[in-house]
Amino acid sequence: MDSDAATMTRTVRRLEQAGFVRRRPCATDRRASLIEPTAASHALRREVEQVWAQLEDLVAADLDARGRADALHTLEHLEYNLVRATADPAACPTGTQSRPAG
Repeated sequence: MDSDAATMTRTVRRLEQAGFVRRRPCATDRRASLIEPTAASHALRREVEQVWAQLEDLVAADLDARGRADALHTLEHLEYNLVRATADPAACPTGTQSRPAG
């Protein structure tokens, strides 16, 4: 998920405290914990999916199926470029690198 261990641990702890996940020990690896969703998280998921669907309908209201597919393709391409640039700053095109003023 592109997160370091400390960030993931804090996130899981907050989700657990809020009642959205529970931890249980892994039967085959004592160093690991299994994280399971709770009924509350399943209920919240449905609500989140509904909100995302409403947002998608609002944002893409005037696009036909082809237009939505094209927009999704463009967004995926932009995400790929951002991930690549984050992983290797030298991969940024020369025109987008910051330059000293003057």
